[in-house]
Amino acid sequence: MIREKVRVSTQTPRWKCVESRADDKRLYYGRFILSPLKKGQADIIGIAMRRALLGEIEGTCITHAKFAKIPHEYTTMAGIKESIYEILMNLKEIVLRSNLYGTRDASICVRGPRDVTAQDIILPPSTAIVDNTQHIVTLTEPIDFCVELKIERGRGYSIKIPMPTNLFHHDSGYPIDAVFMPVRNVNHSIHSYKRGSREILFLEIWTNGSLTPKEALREASRKLINLFIPFIHAEEENFYLLENNQNQHTEELPIDSCGLKDIYIDQLVELPPKFYNCLKRSGIHTVMDLLDKSRDDLMKITHFRQEDVERVMNIINNNISQLLSRRRFFF
Repeated sequence: MIREKVRVSTQTPRWKCVESRADDKRLYYGRFILSPLKKGQADIIGIAMRRALLGEIEGTCITHAKFAKIPHEYTTMAGIKESIYEILMNLKEIVLRSNLYGTRDASICVRGPRDVTAQDIILPPSTAIVDNTQHIVTLTEPIDFCVELKIERGRGYSIKIPMPTNLFHHDSGYPIDAVFMPVRNVNHSIHSYKRGSREILFLEIWTNGSLTPKEALREASRKLINLFIPFIHAEEENFYLLENNQNQHTEELPIDSCGLKDIYIDQLVELPPKFYNCLKRSGIHTVMDLLDKSRDDLMKITHFRQEDVERVMNIINNNISQLLSRRRFFF
């Protein structure tokens, strides 16, 4: 555990980690301060950071499971201690760390008698299990236990209907409610000094181990900055009411090249960390640097595939209108 004394700065606001510890593999704790702040600023920042930490950071979960010859989720099977429902709940609790996007396949295939834990899951590349000891099922007899899984990345909650779906086949496919949030809880408190004219913001963060509190704080800060960027670059616009919006045609406006030189790729909303790191290693730092590259140039980047290029193009299209005062550009 790391503890440091709190020293209050009288200069530009700065943040600092004053306490950090790992209670277990799936519970990390961090305590941070930001100071000095003027009266009222700590509450503004604390509320915004709490919502961003709990709602904007992405995580990875098991979202679907397929068992062989299972009529419904409350079925009990010979040689298996738990019911299918209990197995699904155990799979829901598995904590994963990854940078994958989209849906990926995973599986479990073991033979009893034995305890099946998270370490028995065969995962796709770039995915890791935070706690290999998490229990899934107990096999009491020498039987084969096989299950096909789907892994997804997302944010917030994903509530599934508890009934078979067609994601795998018409039989034995069960969705799992996903809690993508890597941040378990956030508290913020405010300390006033100098007769209430200055404030210190204390921020406490608990995570599930897939991110450290410091990583979560940085990611949430980046998400908040991206949300406010459109207001920084926005200009006053005139809005016209047209009688027939379906037949409305808008004229493309030229791109402000100078403005693109000042927009860095980390300001692109929803740009995955994997793409960001690949682009930075290739010397691409601004949106203008990215637009100067052809498809062939992007395909030459290490670990970049055709679908990655298409995703980057879509991200550019979705962001340019916001970053350049709603001017539309098609890559």
